[in-house]
Amino acid sequence: MNRRYFLQSVLTLATLQLAVGCSSKQKTQFTVNLLKNSIPAHLINKFSQSLKQNIQLEFSPVEQLQTIFQELIDWQQLSKNNTRKGLNNPPLFWPSKSNKVADVVTLGNYWLDIAIKQGLIQPLDREQIPNWHHLPKEWQRLVMRNQQGDLDRQGQIWAAPYRWGTTMIVYRRDKFDRLGWEPQDWGDLWREELRDRISILDHPREVIGLVLKRLGKSYNYEDLEFITELEPLLHSLHQQVKFYSSDKYLEALLMKDTWLAVGWSSDILRAIARNTTLAAVIPKSGTALWADMWACPYTGVSANINKKAIHQWINFCWQAENAKQIALLTKTNSPIPNYIKSDEIQKSLREISLNDQIFQKSEFIHCLEPTLNAKYESLFTRITKA
Repeated sequence: MNRRYFLQSVLTLATLQLAVGCSSKQKTQFTVNLLKNSIPAHLINKFSQSLKQNIQLEFSPVEQLQTIFQELIDWQQLSKNNTRKGLNNPPLFWPSKSNKVADVVTLGNYWLDIAIKQGLIQPLDREQIPNWHHLPKEWQRLVMRNQQGDLDRQGQIWAAPYRWGTTMIVYRRDKFDRLGWEPQDWGDLWREELRDRISILDHPREVIGLVLKRLGKSYNYEDLEFITELEPLLHSLHQQVKFYSSDKYLEALLMKDTWLAVGWSSDILRAIARNTTLAAVIPKSGTALWADMWACPYTGVSANINKKAIHQWINFCWQAENAKQIALLTKTNSPIPNYIKSDEIQKSLREISLNDQIFQKSEFIHCLEPTLNAKYESLFTRITKA
């Protein structure tokens, strides 16, 4: 598994609404709602050229994973409403393009278990995905679940991971050169010099999770009330934070309003590639991992699902050279082993590595039961609104 480097990108999907092929009347349509900038545009063209059957491709970029998860819920509800009204062919009755069910969507690992449990997605057929065997065992185990969404080595395959990354620290070189030190771990966020100088994700699980990590606990720790140090540390961290945002945290850093930010590697590494005044580090005590996956929506409707194209697309993304391109050009890691030379990685990114030692201390943030998740949100609100 390629864990060593976070990688570079020179091409992104900015506002892609791509239809490849001739008249849609003569072709089967294959629709993908994907996270913006998560697939290089030239790979979509390459995939189109590899198809032998008559298929029209439509790739629609979406800004946030939360939006795609909400689409899954909306599609299922709309299908149920149409069924109750006695419509025998729901795809003909979608009121707008936004309500048309996609064949494949990008799903974040955070939502995988709840999407399964709520019946929002359907399992994949491993017999139709030969490149499944190229996926390392740890990634196979991540997506093999039972009907309740729990990890199960005998379970079905519910998604296909195609890139992954971490939560990390990014900072301004000029400011820290003057301070005479560089951040290395979560504990550095509490240093006096950084009071009111930090921008951080507006995400309860990420913020509380990094404090738990500092305390040697898991991001997914459930008994928050039994950790007496947790709330005082959150209060003191809050004094360090200038503002919370999940999409603007880098802007403040670039404008010099903050000196350090906590965010996601896919955002941070793109920023570093464009701005040499920034540097980044993966906290040595471990961090949160994330993965983007392909999933197949389930609405009780099979007529609009092009299963052959779905499996072809996943196989295509898992081919070694294509997986390498996804990693290099979107500044992420690939779950598919592939060899990347040092000179293929942008110079400013070569030293930002996730070694095996840190990887073993890191973990995916799981979607907790509603009552437990409410505890995280309540604590976060109490701290940040104080």
